[in-house]
Amino acid sequence: MNKIAQSVRLWFAPQRIREEGDTPDYRFSLANERTFLAWIRTALALIGGGFAVDQFLPELVWGVRAGLALGLLAAGVLCALRAVNHWVRCERAMRRGEDLPVSRFPTLLSLVVAVVAVAMVVVVLFGWEGV
Repeated sequence: MNKIAQSVRLWFAPQRIREEGDTPDYRFSLANERTFLAWIRTALALIGGGFAVDQFLPELVWGVRAGLALGLLAAGVLCALRAVNHWVRCERAMRRGEDLPVSRFPTLLSLVVAVVAVAMVVVVLFGWEGV
């Protein structure tokens, strides 16, 4: 079974993680859970921002509005999926006594949010009319 399928299975059966390695200090598991919840809050904020752009900027040209909204919505979806994946990977690494996993996802998410923010700055500075 490949690693991705195994990891996704653990999303829906986290009790199977206990079959690996030793139980880490509960403080580390709880910190991992708090990090997961922070990622979920970020995902919800991105999704809310995507809906806000779509609903509250009707004067904006449809393609631009849809592009900004879809960028935020996609970032929110990816953030939510990444949250659970990262939680599982960290929990497994702690149980195995391995280094915690690293990821480029925070950089990717930051770039998407920055691009949308720059586009919004342009809209605010120059108005909706030619956009």
